[in-house]
Amino acid sequence: MQALFDIGMVGLSVMGRSLALNMADHGFRVAGYNRSREVTEQVMREHPHENLSPFYSLQELVAALRRPRRVMLMIQAGSPVDAVIGQLEPLLEEGDILLDGGNSFFEDTRRRQAALEKKGIVYFGVGVSGGEEGARHGPSIMPGGDEQAYPLVRPVLEAVAARAAGEPCCAYIGPDGAGHYVKMVHNGIEYADMQLIAESYLLLRHVGGFSNRELADVFARWNEGELRSFLVGITAGVFRERDDLAEGELIDRIVDSAAQKGTGRWASIEALRQGVDLSMITAACNARILSNRLEERAAAAKLLPGPEPARAGDREAFAEQVREGLYAAKIAAYAQGFALLRDASGRYGWDLRLGEIASIFRAGCIIQAAFLDDITAAYRRDPGLENLMLDEFFRARVADNQRSLRAAAGAGIASGLPLPAMTAAVSYLDAFRGAHVGANLIQAQRDWFGAHTSLRTDREGSFHHEWGKGL
Repeated sequence: MQALFDIGMVGLSVMGRSLALNMADHGFRVAGYNRSREVTEQVMREHPHENLSPFYSLQELVAALRRPRRVMLMIQAGSPVDAVIGQLEPLLEEGDILLDGGNSFFEDTRRRQAALEKKGIVYFGVGVSGGEEGARHGPSIMPGGDEQAYPLVRPVLEAVAARAAGEPCCAYIGPDGAGHYVKMVHNGIEYADMQLIAESYLLLRHVGGFSNRELADVFARWNEGELRSFLVGITAGVFRERDDLAEGELIDRIVDSAAQKGTGRWASIEALRQGVDLSMITAACNARILSNRLEERAAAAKLLPGPEPARAGDREAFAEQVREGLYAAKIAAYAQGFALLRDASGRYGWDLRLGEIASIFRAGCIIQAAFLDDITAAYRRDPGLENLMLDEFFRARVADNQRSLRAAAGAGIASGLPLPAMTAAVSYLDAFRGAHVGANLIQAQRDWFGAHTSLRTDREGSFHHEWGKGL
């Protein structure tokens, strides 16, 4: 009789296939299934592995697993997940475990976990970040679910995770939807990070006058210092990449339009619902939306006047100014993301360990960066830190670099370049530290037209004023 399998992988497209092979590399016997038989056969043909075996029905897959059964779903978020759960549920027994490794919305995960718990089935919402390469060789993993059942999945998840300073980039996040919530915020930060890099590119190209080759050298140099990260590193590579279909670099023939799958948008919506400022991530989402309006932008360019970019006198000094500005803005973006996590921790009773979350982002995931060592250290110094910018290390870095952020943003504005994330960073910094933000006038207006009352500086209580009576 054939030995039973350690885990089943449902969904063998890019991420599922890569993660299954990663598990197989670490000695786990993996039963693989895909709705399309052709996909399963292609995986086995192109990626044969002694520890990965194909199955062509969910019944056969479930029957082949050792108890308690562990089944991981790597399929499209939304209704497909519910459909597969519906197919698997009658085949599973009390104590069996389902893991959703896709980008599911955390409220869906909470709903599914509650429903399956009534039937004795354990459900984990597992955030997985790192793309194809990360999934294959070590992603960052964010599991959320029943803490008592976590030891049953921990050996597999920690074995396949990336490592930073010898530690797995995987940690139990919290109950029900906590894992997928953290992945949502991770992706929101990723949106802001990518937008800030894109805006730095606009500044360097149009104000600094840097060629693609020079841009590659600039970003490569930045990747050797405090901005060292996966995204800055691949950006240097992007500018070096030759076009395989025409002359020159590929970047110049990519349409100026960026897509999005929804996780950044979810983060923005959730931030508005929770009442947390996530303006930089929202700005990044809006920038992608507007980038898709290619025809409208082309028409507007002919009809709406604007300034021509003014070239920097000292290109190297300007590049350093942009670097420092990018670093300061990056701090603000992470401060917003972790502020949202802090609020969610209390709101949903998750007790999120922010320092540990930062530590599992240090390798494997898209936002992996040396910078995260500093964030980890900040939350270890003060686990209750209200905002990352208040930590002594980051407070000093903001003080050192904010002048450059303001100058770089100003240069972009003066040159007619769209810098929504950088300018949002400046506004966030000034509002966060602002002794006066103009909200007293807004509240006065609200009381005038809607009798919404206001608080006073000189006495307790809320007051309605009969506005306009004395005019």
